[in-house]
Parts: sequence; structure tokens; C-alpha cells
Amino acid sequence: MIDHSSELSRSENVQRVGSDVMSELLLGMRLRGLNYNRVYLSRPFGVRFGNHDVARAQFHFVARGPVYLRCSKAKIHVLQTGDAVLLPLGLSHELLSAPDISGSDIKSFVMAPICSQVGAITACNAEEQDDDVLFFSGCMEFDLGSMSPLISMMPEVMQVGTLLDRNPEILPILEAMAREVCTARAGYGAIVTRLADVVSASIVRGWVECGCGDASGWVEALRDPRLGRVISALHRDPGRDWTVASMAAEMGASRSVFAERFLAITGITPLRYVADLRMRLATQWIRQDRMPVDEMASRLGYGSAAAFSRAFKRVTGTSPGEMRRA
Repeated sequence: MIDHSSELSRSENVQRVGSDVMSELLLGMRLRGLNYNRVYLSRPFGVRFGNHDVARAQFHFVARGPVYLRCSKAKIHVLQTGDAVLLPLGLSHELLSAPDISGSDIKSFVMAPICSQVGAITACNAEEQDDDVLFFSGCMEFDLGSMSPLISMMPEVMQVGTLLDRNPEILPILEAMAREVCTARAGYGAIVTRLADVVSASIVRGWVECGCGDASGWVEALRDPRLGRVISALHRDPGRDWTVASMAAEMGASRSVFAERFLAITGITPLRYVADLRMRLATQWIRQDRMPVDEMASRLGYGSAAAFSRAFKRVTGTSPGEMRRA
């Protein structure tokens, strides 16, 4: 006789362990607003947002729509009133009053400073107020810490509407954003920027909790309770002197079984994964924190700055100094 209750218990335990690993790694997520704009426009209009690097994301909230979002490959998304969208890759895109309109660079519009990091762009025709569009946009520094590989796996556009069934608590936040953006009360800039950060973080978390879409075997490995323990340990302590044997011990398997399983799921060897993880962290520290080479070498377990620099160039193709200057 099959003990279905036992099978269910094991399944629930696997899900719990996988969820715990994802939750632990998501603790490093950081979304920090760099600049925001309240944009009030009459139709027709087109606004183009720049091509940022992978550490920058773009957020839009439509307080009064609809608005057409045109992304790379000319794909069109319709954003209705109350919609929020995150573009985690920071790729060039446009917000338009109609799909066939071309956009002008956001920097070409006159911006009136509201407060630190927040400005207002107004280009309205008084006779057509019923058809005016109002949206709030923000450029954010996007950092997932040790989970940085996920950023490149994310879709170009992530809409909040896909999360509302699972995360109904987001709806009151969107409603509060709409009130603040529409009324523009004193201090609204500071309030809306915080709400935008919360909504953006919720979009990312929801995507991760839903299985990360079509992301690679890296996510599958995280959701494997035994491999997930190994990857979690690597991300917690990337500077440890990791060997295949020590990683296999974390998994509770032999070296050969662990190495074969790791390669089959992630597509790379365990030691290559450790090297790539260290250099992704180092790249982040160079670009965002301007960390000295000797400090990075110490944090990542290298005996000297020279040894770290050689490993960095071997993995990334450039030296830490060249990346810093770039």
C-alpha cells in the first residue's frame, strides 16, 4: 500500500527548503532610486528612455492612461490606468500615445525640480485635459547581490498585473501611488518614490516565487533542496576555500555524484561556478562601490591582489583596473 501522506510530506518539505533558499538569497536585493519624474502630457506624445547598463532598471506607473510601451524588437504593451511595469534590464524603450508615434528623448523635455531626485515634466494642451496622460517614472540602481545572475535571465518587461492574483496586497500600494501622483500634495515626491521602490521589489520577488519564468538550470538548482543548500552556502561565503569535496559534503553526496548532478543541472562545473560567482561580485564592487583590489582579494579568498587580478582577467577578459577606468 502506498503511503500518500508520506509522499505529500516529502513534497512539501522539498518546496519549503527550496523556498527557504530563495528567500535567503533574496535578502541581498537592493533597488535604489536614482531619479524620478512625474510626467504630464497631452496627446500625441512619445517619450524615449535611455539604454542603461545591466545595473539600472526603469520603472513606470500609469496614473492616467492608456499608454503604449514599445520595447526592443518593436514589441508593444498596452498600459492602462493603474498599471505598473518594471524593465529590469534597462533597455531602450518608449512610452507613446499611439503605437505609430516616434519618441523624443526624456532629456529633451523641460524638467522642473520638485525635490531631491524628483522632477516634473509638463507639456499639456489646456483644451484637451480629458485626454491628458499622467505617469510616474523612475530610474533605479538594481542590485540582487549574490543573485545577480538572475538579472540577465529576467524578461525585458515585468508587469505588476501578473502578480495581483497571488499578491493582492500590492493593489492598495498602487492605489496610494495613484492618489499621490494625481493630487501632487506637498511631499508627494518622497512618498511616491518609496512606493515605487516597494512595488518594483514586489515585482521581482513575485517573479522569483513563480519560478523565474524560463530562466536557466541555475534556478532549478536553487529549487533542488540538496543542490540548493550548496549554492546557498557558496553565496553566503564566496571567499571560502571551496573544493569539489567540500561542496559535495554540503550536499551529502560523493564527489562524483555531486559533480555530475551539478553539471547536469547548471550546465557548468562546480569550480567554474565558484569562479564566476566571485568575479560577478567583484564586478559589482568595482562598478558600484569602487572597492580597492586588495579588499576584494581578501573578501573572495585570494592570497594576494595579484592572484585576484589574474583570476579576474582570466574570467572576465579584462583587468580590475581597466574595468574601473571604463
